[in-house]
Formats: sequence, C-alpha cells, structure tokens
Amino acid sequence: MKKILITGLGIISPIGNSVETFRDNLFAGHCGIEPISFPFKGGTATFPAAPVKNFNVADYCDPKRAPMLDRFAEFAVAAATQAMRDSGLILTPENAERMAVITGTGAGGQNTIEDSYYKLLDASGSGRVHPFTIPRLMVNAASSQISMALGITGPGFTVASACASAIHAMGVTLSMMRSGLIDMAITGGAEACLTLGTLKGWEALRVMAPDVPRPFSQGRAGMVLGEGAAMFVLETEEHAKKRGAKIYGEFAGFGMSSDAKDITTPDIHGAARAVINCLRDAKITPEQVDYINAHGTGTKVNDATETGAVKIALGEHAHKIALSSSKSMFGHALGAAGALEMLATILAVHHDTAPPTINYTEPDPECDLDYVPNKARHMPINIALNNSFAFGGLNAAVAVRKYT
Repeated sequence: MKKILITGLGIISPIGNSVETFRDNLFAGHCGIEPISFPFKGGTATFPAAPVKNFNVADYCDPKRAPMLDRFAEFAVAAATQAMRDSGLILTPENAERMAVITGTGAGGQNTIEDSYYKLLDASGSGRVHPFTIPRLMVNAASSQISMALGITGPGFTVASACASAIHAMGVTLSMMRSGLIDMAITGGAEACLTLGTLKGWEALRVMAPDVPRPFSQGRAGMVLGEGAAMFVLETEEHAKKRGAKIYGEFAGFGMSSDAKDITTPDIHGAARAVINCLRDAKITPEQVDYINAHGTGTKVNDATETGAVKIALGEHAHKIALSSSKSMFGHALGAAGALEMLATILAVHHDTAPPTINYTEPDPECDLDYVPNKARHMPINIALNNSFAFGGLNAAVAVRKYT
C-alpha cells in the first residue's frame, strides 16, 4: 500500500492564523472563546463563541476575486495558500492535473444565506441580494476557489456530512491517492457559521454552554461554536521524497461508520466501529496508539459516549493513553472541526506533545480516561488518532504516524 505523507500545513482559527501561532497557543492552552453579540428584536442577542480574529482576506486573495467569496471560502483559500507555500510545491501544467482539491464543510456560505434573508425579509433590508449570492453560498465554493487561486486542475469536490465533513474529505483523499488516481492533494475543511440564525438554531437544541465548554469534566454544560479552516498538502511517499519535501508525518489510516439509529443522539457502538475501522486500515493495534485528539464537544451525552467508544475500540489500553479535546480552546467549528483537530493531531505527533483539555475542573465518573487536564504534556507520540462524530450518526476517525 502506498504511504501518504503530510507535507504542507495551513490554518485560520480562533487561536491563530498561522501554524506557528496556532501551535504555540494550542500547547499553551490559550482559550479563543469570547462573547459575540447581534442585534435582535430591538435588543441584543449574546452568545459565547470562538471567532477568527485579525483576518484579512486581501493577504491571500486577488482583490478582484474577493467579492465572489463567502467568509468560509475566504478561510479555505487562505489556509490552502498557506499550506501550498509551506509545502514548497511548484505546480506545472503537467503535475497540476495530478493534484486534487477535496474539502469539507457542513453549511457552506452561511453568512451569504443569512445576509440574503435579511435583505429580502427584514423591513429595513434593501430587498435585493448580492449578484454573486449563488456562487458564494454553494458548498463547493471553497474547493472551486482553491483550485482557481492555486491553478490545480485535477479532481475537485466537496464533502458535506455535518461535523464529520473535513475528516470524510481527508479520508476520501487518502483513498484516491492510494489508488493511484492522484499524486498530490489539498484537503481539509472550512466553516463560518457564527451567524445569528445558526447560533439561535443550536441554542434551540439546548446543547450550548453558557460560558465555555468543559469537555469530559464534571459539570460540563454544552458546546461552544467556532469557525475557521485548516488545509493540508498530501503527497505520495514517492513524490515527496523525489522532490526532497519536508515531512510532518504519515496519514496512516481512515475509518468511518454510520449509527443508523438517531439523527442527534450518538451511538457508542457506531463511534467505536469508526475507530476500529481506522485501526484496521492503518494496520495498527490498539497498543500502538499513544494519543487521541477527541471529538470532545463538551456535552454531557457526547463526551460519555466517546469515552465508552474509545474503551470498546482500544480495550484496556484506553486507560494507558492520553486523550484531549481541542474544542475546549477553539470551539466546535462544525464541518471544519476535524480539520482544525487534524492539525492539532499532526502537531502532537511532530512535537511529541499532547495538547491540553482546558476548562477541566473535576473528574466525571462517566468519563474515566486521561484527558490531559489544563496543561500540555510532553510525551513520546508515535501514533495518534483524531475522532469526529457527526449529527446523522456519521462517524469518522483518522490516524497519523510519525514518519521515519
């Protein structure tokens, strides 16, 4: 089986808009969550959220192209541009055909959709929508804009499967590269859903924390929404070594499953199957796993379910590994969550450091594993997993291995 290597990284996130800043804040346990407010029925609606800060699309995009991009596509193009620069890849008309752009998003152009509703339905709105409304809101806008910005002429498409979107996109990319259809790819996820309508929708589900998420901790009260994008350059081992690429690690395996039970309530056995399938795909035994970057949303049911699923998948070894939730720092970025957490996982392997689960107060009897509470841990990490479990009962897990 062909080895697929990670050779470029890019990130736009609530805790940093460069890989270096993201890494430093991740390991320092920096919290990117803050209150954000919207005008609402003559007053103000305020929510805890994790917004991207100090972002300027002009740093990454031709000003003439910028009006065509929703915020989620801006993030995607920026992260992809960073990843390509980091990789040092030089595209030619010939090799550009052997590179794919495969991205994930849960909602696509949500800012464009909500802005259009306001202009059409609110009495103070203009009654007219942006002329590029459709190209901005479509879920494939990010992958299409990345291909145009970077000149990539191979396969390009988008995967939309709620919170598992980014990992599903990366998993499909892995399969295509192993099969020989492509030699290189940009893959990851992007989301920008911090709009009044989206936040009120999640609030109605009664899964939102009143302040900060406390994954796996006693007293956790829900999740906090975030936004951002992370993109990765992947290459076959042969291609990467031939050009002398720097290598962050091996994308070693991918597994997925469907609960086939409930649209919102997670199933312990469905989540466990995805992790088990990932181990099989990567030819990894449970005892080889050193660290898991968990889905860890901070809701009472999700965290207990994931803990149980990890114990089913890894057996007694589950109690011997480190496991943490990066959502405690940058929130739940929905369709981009798996991509942001993939970067956290890659950095954990590359730097032999498990990121912390911040906001952790005290153990919960239902969550009895080692969650790296509040402080990062320097430790040997040869193999790490990254979990994403989505509404709709759609589960995914990926494995990253240190490359030697």
